[in-house]
Amino acid sequence: QVQLVESGGGLVQAGGSLRLSCAASGRTFNGYTMAWFRQAPGKEREFVASIIWSVPITNYADVVRGRFTISRDSAKNTVYLQMNTLKPEDTAVYYCAVGPSGSPWRRVESYAYWGQGTQVTVSS
Repeated sequence: QVQLVESGGGLVQAGGSLRLSCAASGRTFNGYTMAWFRQAPGKEREFVASIIWSVPITNYADVVRGRFTISRDSAKNTVYLQMNTLKPEDTAVYYCAVGPSGSPWRRVESYAYWGQGTQVTVSS
């Protein structure tokens, strides 16, 4: 089975930075897309960023573009989300996900595997 383990969340002041990590195992990820989603209490899970493993090609939600950067280390099977200039609106549980490349990359339904999530809290 695919296993995804997120880490790096925490409490940070507005304007600060965090780097999230997603350590993946269980298969080769060529032909797959890995993504970060987030979910705040009472809200639907929201797309943040994605990366096509083999290329890599990245995509971002408009609200994080220019502030967040997704990247991957193929040797470590690890995906990162560097989050800069954090805002209170970024507060959420952040989830790593994996799905086949070619599926709509912004949709929750495109991803078959999910990590347990890591909490990011941005204070004002």
